[in-house]
Amino acid sequence: MVSVAEQAEREHRILYEAVVDAYDEIERAMGWYYYLEGKLQMPFIAKCKSRRSISPLKVGETVEVIQMAEEDECMREVCVLIKHGKTKLAVPLAQLACHAADEQTCEAVSDWHYWIARGYEY
Repeated sequence: MVSVAEQAEREHRILYEAVVDAYDEIERAMGWYYYLEGKLQMPFIAKCKSRRSISPLKVGETVEVIQMAEEDECMREVCVLIKHGKTKLAVPLAQLACHAADEQTCEAVSDWHYWIARGYEY
C-alpha cells in the first residue's frame, strides 16, 4: 500500500461529516454510506483505475456511476452501481477515479480513496 500523507482538512471533513459519532464498524460503514450518498451527484462519469478480482472492469475503462449500491452491499467496502451493458453492476468505489464535472462529487470520491490509502477500516 502506498503511504499517503495526512491531510488535515480532509481528516477533519471525514471525522466530522463521514464518521461522526461512529463507535464501531457498522456505524462507520453507515456513516460513509450516507456521507457519499449525500455528496455524490449522480450519474457521473468515472474511469477504472485499478484491477479488482471481484469486478470485470479493465483499467482505463470509462463507466457511468448511476447510484449507490444497496446498504447491505456496502458493509465491507463502498460499492456503487454502474451501467454495464443492459444491466446494473455493483463495483467498489475504490476502483474508480472520478471524472465528474461536479467538484463536490470528486472531492467525496477522493475522501474515500484517501481513507483507504491511509489504511483506515470500518
